[in-house]
Amino acid sequence: MLTKHIDLPQGTLDLLILRTVALGAQHGWAISERVQQMSSDVLRIQQGSLYPALHRLERRGWIKAEWGISDNNRRAKYYELTKSGRKQLEVEKDLWEKLTAAVGQVLREV
Repeated sequence: MLTKHIDLPQGTLDLLILRTVALGAQHGWAISERVQQMSSDVLRIQQGSLYPALHRLERRGWIKAEWGISDNNRRAKYYELTKSGRKQLEVEKDLWEKLTAAVGQVLREV
């Protein structure tokens, strides 16, 4: 029996977060929900992975955070892409495209 959800390969979480935050400032829960929505419910980011990744990206200077109020009137940290993060997103996207093309090529070889 096939599972509907796929575990994220190592290193892809940063790319997904950067891409999602590039759409506009979002709090952590909204980031995970957006990834799930954009992937047609195939990719799910566990909270235990999300917040350490957000902190790591913030330490690297690729995202910045500010406190705000969420839609349900709760205090939440909103993350947005920095100029450096925008550049890194392009680097990560290029690397991902090269990787997936190479894996696809190996899988097609018979």
